[in-house]
Amino acid sequence: KAMALKQVSSNKCFEGFQKVFEHDSAELKCKMKFGIYLPPKAETGKCPVLYWLSGLTCTEQNFITKAGFHQAAAEHGLIVVAPDTSPRGCNIEGEDESWDFGTGAGFYVDATEDPWKTNYRMYSYIKDELPKLINANFPTDPERMSIFGHSMGGHGALILALKNPGKYKSVSAFAPICNPIQCQWGKKALGGYLGSDVSKWEAYDATQLVKSYPDSHLDILIDQGKDDQFLSAGQLLPDNFIAACTEQKIPVVFRLQQAMKRVSLNGAYSRLPGYDHSYFFIATFINDHIKHHAKYLNA
Repeated sequence: KAMALKQVSSNKCFEGFQKVFEHDSAELKCKMKFGIYLPPKAETGKCPVLYWLSGLTCTEQNFITKAGFHQAAAEHGLIVVAPDTSPRGCNIEGEDESWDFGTGAGFYVDATEDPWKTNYRMYSYIKDELPKLINANFPTDPERMSIFGHSMGGHGALILALKNPGKYKSVSAFAPICNPIQCQWGKKALGGYLGSDVSKWEAYDATQLVKSYPDSHLDILIDQGKDDQFLSAGQLLPDNFIAACTEQKIPVVFRLQQAMKRVSLNGAYSRLPGYDHSYFFIATFINDHIKHHAKYLNA
């Protein structure tokens, strides 16, 4: 049965519709919004669903207004769902104190610590509640779904795919937090939500999870900007993840995106600035990611 959804906005886009809905989440015990793009094909038949998970400080708006994914999604007939990044307005003490913990920073885990454990259950929300809601209300093919994301959301996409073999047809990420137990963002978030026992953190760390992933039927695509300030700050640690994938023989395509060198008239090279952590970087390569997922979703 269809669950109660309230439409917040609807905009025609590449012959489909970009909509935003609000609903009461049983898992997060608050009102939540999500963006959903319905391609033209959704008017006549069931479509596969691609879930996008955004990064720290984002809402459902960042991806749908900045990534420029609509044309490719329309062409490939994909429904694209972009949820929020955390519960909102739960009146938890300290939820708005810092940008990298609490509001806008759910980290796609199910919290076990007070005062977070009642509401901060983004892992279960993305894994179970949201797909059920989407499948009940929209023309989806529930058997065909994939997941991708950026930064904290890239971490979310990787762990959801690795923890649930066979659930998602494909996975990709832009500049994901690959090894959160080893970086400051991860230590702060996982420590706050899950407590001080580091062995509990490993259940939400892609580099740890890939070591016990049961088979190699997961084609991972990762794009990383070479001039990403958080790469150089040691927050993302893709090398650790790549090494673990290589050891497990899990196929992963890792692309370090840098600008081409420019040759001046006297033959000297000058290095152009490369890609950073922003949505300008995401918009540059989003079509490759949509195509990557379409290959599996439309197979």
